[in-house]
Parts: sequence; structure tokens; C-alpha cells
Amino acid sequence: MNNILITGATGNIGFEVIRFLYKNGTSHRIIAAVRNIEKAKIVFEEYPKLEYVHFDFEDSDTFANALTDIDKIFLLRPPHISDVDKFFKPLIAKIKESHINKIVFLSVQGAEKSKVIPHNKIERLIVENGLDYIFMRPSYFMQNLTTTLIDDIRNKREIILPAGNAKFNWIDIENIGELGAILLVKFADYKNQAYEITGLENKNFAEVTSLINRAIENQIRFTNVSPFAFYSIKKKEGMAAGMIIVMILLHFLPRFQKEPKISDFYERLTGKKPTNLATFIERAKNQFEKQ
Repeated sequence: MNNILITGATGNIGFEVIRFLYKNGTSHRIIAAVRNIEKAKIVFEEYPKLEYVHFDFEDSDTFANALTDIDKIFLLRPPHISDVDKFFKPLIAKIKESHINKIVFLSVQGAEKSKVIPHNKIERLIVENGLDYIFMRPSYFMQNLTTTLIDDIRNKREIILPAGNAKFNWIDIENIGELGAILLVKFADYKNQAYEITGLENKNFAEVTSLINRAIENQIRFTNVSPFAFYSIKKKEGMAAGMIIVMILLHFLPRFQKEPKISDFYERLTGKKPTNLATFIERAKNQFEKQ
């Protein structure tokens, strides 16, 4: 039996990884690394076997205890953390010091091509420290529509991004979580490799907006803006500068890249097709209405 630590446990993907670990009948000891244990217990009330440990990416004093007796880690980057040297360099060093040598890291599609995005730097840190790894490189999350972009959709009836006509591949985080659970359990079969995880559709934001509008009554629109305008808009709204920059990189750079490749990795591991956009939008359509 392994002791598996899940960072970002109460977030969308961390939650799905834990859900699928238990759904698949894991015999491993699963520990949720969280900032607030009492709140996490409410989130995971349906999982009585789940254990908890206090952990905060922004407090290195929490690292040693959280990593004690851990065999494998599901590691992700919280969206608001962009300073890899400040937060991830000491964490990776502590992981190595704790003799943990199995990391499943949630990266992003194309991370190997861009040295300016945080995911690339974290991948390199893991490799440079000689740790065994699996890099999950998913494409663009469908759930960005119901999280990061939802306030503009609900309140402005608008998706505002510097994305132009760039095509994004769209993946359901439930599919990502399912693969994360499988890779943690079958780590030895896939170690020291990077895997792109994609859906079946490459669509730009205008096309996705049109799909959403077919499912809802109160229509929305896509507004393309320059990176400078986007920075100004989000800064005035109070978004952290680091988060704004990451969003610009993730949405603006694809305008100069080839259309994303579609991977069959999800289907190979699960025997199923990934979720399509129409299914996700139908599932989430009530969230797009003005609150």
C-alpha cells in the first residue's frame, strides 16, 4: 500500500483525482493536502477514509510535515502562483529531501515549447532534481468557462480574452481527474514520460460562444482584446498581476502556434471517448445564466 498525497485537493481537478481513486476501489492511503482541514472535511464528507494534512504552497513551514511518509504525490500549480523560484523550488527540494521519488505533475499542453510559462519551469525543476515523474499535459479546460471566465459571462454576458481566432483543444477536468487517478496507481508503467491529454474538438472562443448560445436564453458574446487591454481590465477588477500574466500567456501565445494536436491517450487508458463540448455545455448551462 502506498501513501499518496494530493495537492490542490479541494480544487476542481484535485477533487476529481480523489473521487476517481475511490471510485476505482483504491487500496492506497490517500491524504488530502489542504490549507483548511475542517472545510476540506465538509467538501469530502462522502469519503470517510480520506485523510488530511495541513499544507500551503505559500508557507514552506508546512512542507516537512505534509511530506512525511509519502510515497507518491499528485502535484499541481495553483492558478495564482506564478513565481516558481519562490514557491516551487523549495517545495521540490523538500520533496527530494524527503526521499519521495514519484510525482504526477499536472502541467499543460505545449509546456515543453514555452520556457516562459510556470509549468515549463516546474517540469524542469522536477527533472533537474532527478525525480521520477509523469507529466500530464492537458489541453484547455472546459471548466475554465465555469470558473475563471464565469464572472464575465454572468455579469457582462461576455468572454473577454486576448485569444483572437486561436484554436484551443477542450478537455473535461473529469477526464483529467480520471487519468490522474490511474497514473498514480500505475505509476511504474508510465514513469518519466509526458502525456498530452486532449478532447476531440479544436475550437476558438467565437465557436464555443456560439455553442453556449444554442443552450441558453440570455445570449453572450466573445470579445477579443489586446494583451495590454486585457491586463488593464483585469487589474482594475482586482485580479493579481501574476494571474493576469499567466492568463495572457495561455490565451495569447496560441495565436502564433499550430492548431493543437489531438491525443488518444485518454481513450487508450480508459477505453472511452472524452467528453465533448456539447455534453459539457448542456451539463453546465444553468451556470452561464445571470445570477
